[in-house]
Amino acid sequence: MAAPAKAVGAPLGARPLYQEVAERLREQIFNRELEPGSWIDEQKLTSALGISRTPLREALKVLAVEGLVTMKLRRGAYVTEMSTQDVSQVYHLLAVLESDAAGEVARKATDPELAELAKLHEQLEAQEAQRDAFFRTNEEFHARLLHIAGNRWRNQIVNDLRKVMKLNRHHSLFRQGRVAESLGEHRALVQALLARDAEKAQALMRAHFENGLAAASGG
Repeated sequence: MAAPAKAVGAPLGARPLYQEVAERLREQIFNRELEPGSWIDEQKLTSALGISRTPLREALKVLAVEGLVTMKLRRGAYVTEMSTQDVSQVYHLLAVLESDAAGEVARKATDPELAELAKLHEQLEAQEAQRDAFFRTNEEFHARLLHIAGNRWRNQIVNDLRKVMKLNRHHSLFRQGRVAESLGEHRALVQALLARDAEKAQALMRAHFENGLAAASGG
């Protein structure tokens, strides 16, 4: 009879503490409790969270990889501040990646998947005057489109880029009238997707991000 297998370690449980800390800090950054450009006071945070420096510093490394935190030699960690060039470069990459995904969806999505995107757009239309709800549904629409397109590497890159974009003080949707413009662009995109016009869907998604950049830049 074969010897019983040896245990390979402790049972898997909750995620490591540093990941929990990273998530808490991520929320504080996105909620502007930690402002872009501000110094991260490690002593204050360890006291507030009731943790040691080790999980905090591991969490800061995670956020640095995501681009949300910038580590400065002998000065500590700072919340990343987006320059005009940073914003332009991120919008450019999102335009390339998400327009490619839109083309894929128009070509390959099932009818139920396209109907799901159309339903999300209907929610957007109903939430035009509710900024927070509109933001959430807008993110859900783009995330779902990327999921349907089915390239996990592209999804990972876009997810990281969208996290960084939340640092932008001049988010395009903050500009007066931009929500209505964005809705019109989404409306045209959904029509192209339902018509399975891949070339048009790709061009409309790229234009959507170009217009977003112009709005974020004050153009």
